[in-house]
Amino acid sequence: MRATDEFDDFYRDTSRRLARYAYGLTGDPGDAQDLVQEAYARAWQRWRRLADYEDREAWLRLVVNRLSADRWRRLGVRRARAAAEPPPPHAAPPSEDTVLLIRAMRTLPLVHRRALALHYLLDRSVAEIAHETGSSIGTVKSWLSRGRAGLATALGGDHPTFVTNGADDAH
Repeated sequence: MRATDEFDDFYRDTSRRLARYAYGLTGDPGDAQDLVQEAYARAWQRWRRLADYEDREAWLRLVVNRLSADRWRRLGVRRARAAAEPPPPHAAPPSEDTVLLIRAMRTLPLVHRRALALHYLLDRSVAEIAHETGSSIGTVKSWLSRGRAGLATALGGDHPTFVTNGADDAH
């Protein structure tokens, strides 16, 4: 039997048990899957030597144990480092205008919000937005125009008008 076939059979026979074991150690399915994948990658790298082992699955469990311990150790170091750092300064609450603008943006269709955010927040040109979204320049201009109109309606007449900043140019 070829080494590849032998390893494939070994994987099929042991992977579910090893995944349950890793989940029992970590309590997190994603972390358990990562540990198991790494253990099998290491087993494949050493497969010729492991072929002589009496209990290869025990070797995999040992690898998972060590990987899990390393993971917890790294988490502990990160926590200690974070605890030693001074807390970040408190962010100021958003202004009333910001809250109103966000509330108004939420009333718009997603394509209009995305176009407005790309254009005004990321300073993307109409042509760049068209390229990124796979749309025509005319469509992007329409989204921006309709988005500004929707914002004007949602904000009412007593708020400053939304500056177009050359939105109709394809610069």
